[in-house]
Amino acid sequence: MPSNNSKGNILIVDDTPENLRLLVGVLNEKGYQTRPVPHGKLAISAAQLNPPDLILLDILMPEMDGYEVCAKLKADDKTKKIPVIFISAVNEVLDKVKAFAVGGVDYITKPFQVEEVLARVETHLALVSAHKSLAAKNEELAAKNVELDSTLQQLKSTQDELIQSAKMAALGQLIAGIAHEINNPLGAITSSVRNIAIFWSDRLLNFPQFMQELSPSHQQYFIDLLKQISQKNQSLTSREERKLRNSLAAQLEACEIENASDLASLLAIVGIKDIEPFLPLLKAPESEYILENAYQFANVQTSIRSITTAAERARKVVFALKNYARYDNTGNKINVDITEGIDTILTLYSNQLKQNITTSKNYQDSLPSISCYPDELNQVWTNIIHNALQAMDYRGTLTIEVKQQDGYIKASFTDSGKGIPPEIMPKIFQPFFTTKPPGEGSGLGLDIVQKIIDKHRGKIEVESVPGQTTFTISLPLEAEAL
Repeated sequence: MPSNNSKGNILIVDDTPENLRLLVGVLNEKGYQTRPVPHGKLAISAAQLNPPDLILLDILMPEMDGYEVCAKLKADDKTKKIPVIFISAVNEVLDKVKAFAVGGVDYITKPFQVEEVLARVETHLALVSAHKSLAAKNEELAAKNVELDSTLQQLKSTQDELIQSAKMAALGQLIAGIAHEINNPLGAITSSVRNIAIFWSDRLLNFPQFMQELSPSHQQYFIDLLKQISQKNQSLTSREERKLRNSLAAQLEACEIENASDLASLLAIVGIKDIEPFLPLLKAPESEYILENAYQFANVQTSIRSITTAAERARKVVFALKNYARYDNTGNKINVDITEGIDTILTLYSNQLKQNITTSKNYQDSLPSISCYPDELNQVWTNIIHNALQAMDYRGTLTIEVKQQDGYIKASFTDSGKGIPPEIMPKIFQPFFTTKPPGEGSGLGLDIVQKIIDKHRGKIEVESVPGQTTFTISLPLEAEAL
């Protein structure tokens, strides 16, 4: 059991005693309570008997590997919320992807740096603490809902404050997904920077000597390879690369060139599709040596592309979060394109949407902007989209259509959930009405939506049958606030 003054209880799973002793010693010294176990089955039993705050999990273990251990933990209600950090010597991208797919929150490559392990542990324990704090806050809010019925008039007079409070509560529900969306690109950037650093120390500093060793003709071939690399705009899928590699190997074998398979792999990564211009080079004894150097340059370009993509992804999430979290207390309307607000909310929900949700957007071209309170409309889109995801149990199709019609901008949200029963339909906009279990919903979401739409002199309509529920919000192009 963890001591009262420990910083956190950590379960360490590794079949190598030396690794266990090292991690236990380092973490105990920093004030953490640790429990070392040598294999997967014992790890599952230990976690179920006394759930830890965090698990450090090796991948390559006998009988049951780390992936299977993590999957079993995530399938158990008692242990599914425990964050798992994989620590493994396996360093392939697909292995890391699999680690995150089975429920891991982070990945540390062996041999690890003690400082890195401590930093990751501290970060994820801080997230655990934040989640627990948020759960406690939610329980407090649920308890106070009983008191709200007697203060309805006060609720109406403080509508702006309530909207902002609900907005922050929704943001709290999104924190885990947002953290995941930021963590992934940061991991890609870190890995790519490491690859570039290795290239600098191992290859680039020796590049002048390498070029001097080449004959003038081979220098020209190498320059042509670099040009080919610079023209390679995007990476191939595994299937496309395998197909190209097989094609190149067949061409090389037809020309009776040795090491056809190895050369084909290098050529495919570099981006060569036709070996004809490079035949004299490929027939030379040093061809593989030259191609390996070209391959290193290709890796750098891939790393740069990964950094660019990851940075843009992180920028998009941060920008959406900034737009959502802002609060305009000036009380003035501004002209905006409402599809920008909808896209902001979709970005914040991207972690939930990309799992088992198909999102279809149909925005009419050249939509006019409208004078509105964009912060409050963002709360409308948040509630409508969140309700749609819950109605589908986060599995199905969400269709969003925005168009101009009869002096209104109409935004329709259609989900493929089980639908709203006819006997409940008249109550869904009533304050405090909810079909969710206690603590999971205040019953104020659609009431807030209705008040915001009324403030814009708009209207909201609902149509529902099993398998298709549509909420349509109509906002007038010209309207004065109430």
